[in-house]
Amino acid sequence: MSSLPARETTREATPASGKRSVVASLGQPKVAVMLMLGFSSGLPFFLTGNTLGYWLRDEGTALSAIGFLSWVGLAYSLKFLWAPLVDRLDAPGLGWLGRRRGWMVVSQLLVAVGLAAISMTGLKAGLATLGLLALIVAFSSSTQDIVVDAWRIEAANDSDELGLLSAAYQFGYRLAVLVTEAVILIAANHWGWRISYAGMAALMAVGVSASLIATEPLRAKRVFEAKAETAPLLSARGFFDAVIGPFTEFFRVYGWLALLMLAMISFYQLPEFMMGPMANPFYHDLGLSKDAVGAVRASIGLVATLAGIAAGGFSALHFGYIRTLIAGVVLKILVIANFATMAYAGPDLRVFGAVIAADNFGIGFAGVALVTYMSSLTSLGYTATQYALLSSAYTYVGKFAKGFSGVLVERLAVGRTLIDAYGLFFIGAGLLGVPALILCIVLARATRHSGYAHAKPR
Repeated sequence: MSSLPARETTREATPASGKRSVVASLGQPKVAVMLMLGFSSGLPFFLTGNTLGYWLRDEGTALSAIGFLSWVGLAYSLKFLWAPLVDRLDAPGLGWLGRRRGWMVVSQLLVAVGLAAISMTGLKAGLATLGLLALIVAFSSSTQDIVVDAWRIEAANDSDELGLLSAAYQFGYRLAVLVTEAVILIAANHWGWRISYAGMAALMAVGVSASLIATEPLRAKRVFEAKAETAPLLSARGFFDAVIGPFTEFFRVYGWLALLMLAMISFYQLPEFMMGPMANPFYHDLGLSKDAVGAVRASIGLVATLAGIAAGGFSALHFGYIRTLIAGVVLKILVIANFATMAYAGPDLRVFGAVIAADNFGIGFAGVALVTYMSSLTSLGYTATQYALLSSAYTYVGKFAKGFSGVLVERLAVGRTLIDAYGLFFIGAGLLGVPALILCIVLARATRHSGYAHAKPR
């Protein structure tokens, strides 16, 4: 069974039975658990990136330093290196919870400790210490992502339920993003950044609770037990299977298309990553208050996010993963370039609300498209490592490039105002999605000829 891709180990439902399966799945505890785990996965992401940049800008930190500090997020790009250990070893001291649940709890507790340390030290310990603490949080958070993604894929009974759990994950994740980029701004404006970060550390209890409630996936457990019997990890065969097996299996299943898939995934999130570190400093320099930014994100932004996730899930189910990917990247290009509108309109809340609504809808739609597509490519028994490889791939280019975002804005500001420089920067960031669009179209044609089921509408 471990040699088959996930799409072949799950039951293909007919349209009628698929709809009944999805409706029945809505009432299952695993959907609520997935929402909570998605929230836990999304919570640390901006707290070591965009939101931390807002805090730094409040303290007068240079844009170039903010951009370079965002490189702590490279931990998410390298998680495939330790994913084999997560796949094959139980978490220290918590093996009794099961492999997936044990690693969830360990990583969530480490994230909470790291955020608490940031809240206690603040910026008084210097940027180097703050960067180290942020790196610890990012490493722990990326480990949490490895195991939560594996649980989501392994807990699904069929392809339709996989789409449902992916949408639930995205909803929980985006809700956490709204908390860490909207609610936290309001809290920071009234109680300060350190208290706000302490509150975020406490919210990791949501993830720990979900991990304790969750049920260990039995299908994956059986595969792990079989592997342990036939190829123990400490044997040469077992070590090869744990470290090299997931990658060779991926390329065996998809052949040369695997390279095309990885290339497309690598560029898909580039516009979002590139503009990310500069968004909050832009609001700060534009003159928008933390209360205004937080209120718009938490109201209009939340509604738009829900609509985008729902539309992305509907599109993936009815039109197929590839068509949804293409629509998602087109939306991404448009909504990110649209941030330039604010550079010319000024701190107008109506314009800000419209831009945020469009952005959250587009990012929500594209997020579901990418997560569902990547989930469909994994093989049972290698789930954590293969999904870590795929989800790392979409961060390689973007995580590195965004470190220079502050330098680009400062260079563009030579001979023009800083706000005009921001506007040009956002247009350029949006256009960085064009390579992904081209690769999506090429992949669509190549996949159609190969006849892979995961690319077809169900």
